[in-house]
Amino acid sequence: MATFLYKLGRLAFRRRHFVALMWVALLTLAGVGAVSAPAAGSTSFSIPGTEAQKAFDLLEQRFPGASADGATGRMVFKAPEGEKMTDAAHKATVAKTVKKLGGGSEVVSVTDPFTTNAVSKDGTVAYLSVKYDAPAVGLKDATRDALETAADDARATGLTVDVGGDALQAQPDAGGVGEAIGLAIAAVVLVITLGSMIAAGLPLLTAIIGVAIGVSTIAALAKALDLGSTTSTLAGMIGLAVGIDYALFIVSRYRAELAEGRDREEAVGRATGTAGSAVVFAGLTVVIALAGLSVVNVPMLTKMGLAAAGTVVIAVLIALTMIPALLGYAGRKIRPAGEKRRKTTATAPAKPNLGTRWASFVIRRPAAVLLLGVVGLGTVALPVSRLELGLPDDGSQPTSTTQRRAYDLLSEGFGPGFNGPLMIVVDAKNSDDPKAAAATVTDGIKGLKDVVTVTPATFNKAGDTATITVVPDSKPSSARTEDLVHAIRDDVASKADADVLVTGTTALNIDFSQKLSDALIPYLALVVGLAFLLLIVVFRSILVPLKAALGFLLSVLAALGAVVAVFQWGWLGGVLGVEETGPIMSMMPIFMVGVVFGLAMDYEVFLVTRMREAYVHGESPSQAIVTGFKHSARVVVAAAVIMMAVFGGFISSGESMIKMIGFGLAIAVLFDAFVVRMAIVPAVLALLGHRAWWLPKWLDRALPKVDVEGEGLRTEKDADPDDDRELVRV
Repeated sequence: MATFLYKLGRLAFRRRHFVALMWVALLTLAGVGAVSAPAAGSTSFSIPGTEAQKAFDLLEQRFPGASADGATGRMVFKAPEGEKMTDAAHKATVAKTVKKLGGGSEVVSVTDPFTTNAVSKDGTVAYLSVKYDAPAVGLKDATRDALETAADDARATGLTVDVGGDALQAQPDAGGVGEAIGLAIAAVVLVITLGSMIAAGLPLLTAIIGVAIGVSTIAALAKALDLGSTTSTLAGMIGLAVGIDYALFIVSRYRAELAEGRDREEAVGRATGTAGSAVVFAGLTVVIALAGLSVVNVPMLTKMGLAAAGTVVIAVLIALTMIPALLGYAGRKIRPAGEKRRKTTATAPAKPNLGTRWASFVIRRPAAVLLLGVVGLGTVALPVSRLELGLPDDGSQPTSTTQRRAYDLLSEGFGPGFNGPLMIVVDAKNSDDPKAAAATVTDGIKGLKDVVTVTPATFNKAGDTATITVVPDSKPSSARTEDLVHAIRDDVASKADADVLVTGTTALNIDFSQKLSDALIPYLALVVGLAFLLLIVVFRSILVPLKAALGFLLSVLAALGAVVAVFQWGWLGGVLGVEETGPIMSMMPIFMVGVVFGLAMDYEVFLVTRMREAYVHGESPSQAIVTGFKHSARVVVAAAVIMMAVFGGFISSGESMIKMIGFGLAIAVLFDAFVVRMAIVPAVLALLGHRAWWLPKWLDRALPKVDVEGEGLRTEKDADPDDDRELVRV
């Protein structure tokens, strides 16, 4: 591996014009594809195998043209103080709004609150519902604009008007501001770490190019592959973070090779062969973690994971080829590591850097450091025991949004359950008396607690399928609503002479959360298992990969604990702009396991491969730890700060989902890089000594030799450069 990458790096250095043109061509091709591709249509959200999805599919068959999965908009009106919505002027305003909305191109139906009894008991609040024939994420901008314009016109008459439902569902923040903040911090860190603007500019430039290619490719394929905007947001977030990190490691190693007196081409080759090997295996762990999201069997998550994994592959390829090419263009403008310091202290003995001093401290007190790190992270992880999962609804939006105000108005006028009605589908096709079966279901639901309203059954034309709307007494995200859904499925369905299915947005969220919870353990086993095998190949050890996996579990549990404390309990909510606490987004645990595991293994590979390299070259276990920190700690810290900056920039998003993801990933990197990798890892290795690098002989013979440490390059140290050129000339 190291020898191949060594030759690849030197080839890219010499053929830099060709390499640069190749990546520019790919960027242009992806950009043209994105611009010329047809606009993405309706992006479906399906959860195969769940009851809510089965009900949606059944409704599509039995109620053709009803657009069971179409978006809904809910316009809520509130009369001024001392007036009622039943006043003639206000009724006229509502009637005009209904007529205006009914003419929309994607509108299936609009309800009149005065004919559907959608007026509160005190007469001050009323609402109309708009049904569309396209899912929320597929609505045209003109349709959304028409809904907002109608609300503005009604508001101009003196009414309080707000719009809820998923028709105005807040689109995921593209992260423009967050990325800009992250890039600004990354630039400062890179300049400090690499010592010059030019050296710092290379990782930023290549990372941006990689993200541009990845996101443009996603945009070009969005229509064909049914990709949503969240897919490109995640791919851009991950691609930017790893792209900067991978390039940083190679440029940093290049400067270290220059400092040892090697010429620039040889330094590029060795940097690509050693740090590049670590980049390849670190990238593989990220790809495994992201592609492994496929096992959850939720198409949206599968597409997000595979798209982000593709962006990581691009980042790895750019780091291995474009970075060597750009280093060739930079020439002497990138100086050897520590050159200025050596000039000023030429006669003074070299002082140990901060990484060396820290490693020496840990080696002297490994047990204390290990205990402090484990207890500290364990304490932060305690809130996980109170973790509640759900999906964000309009009630979790900031109070400044119309969706949140509409949610609050509905709760005020009709009760919180009106924001998440349940739809009961009665499949009586095989029943002797469909109407009697539906009546049994209706009566059974009325007998349950936490039920406010049960509408009469509505049958299809064939008379074999009915729908019943149930309004709970509690808000959609509450545990009481979830209990009601289970009661209908378990108690009512068992007594009916028909198949009874519960669906609707609330039921779909409950099923989604349950599916993700059920998939977490298999996913964790798959991802950690594959990465464990990969790290055995890299480190030629059993205990080092085991320690890496256990350390990851500790850091991700601590990060989830912090997420629960902030977003569920409200700790530091004012500082982070969390206006509403509630259940943690159901995909958060499995998402964090996937992304954080891949990123955590990055630091493990970069830090420990340098220790392994020193150990293989004859240093004692303790000295190898110090050597690894001497050469890698500064860069690992810089990489972690950069990744935290990229993720942390998304905390400023007004969208609660993006805010939660940004905070969770940033705090996870903080815990994993600074506590697990920089403290617990050296402490464990110091306690294990030579045993850390033990591998059964039979397994050593069976495993492929990948030479991540660059041992094979030592035989080429004094090779004639011209001879080497002949070997790689194409």
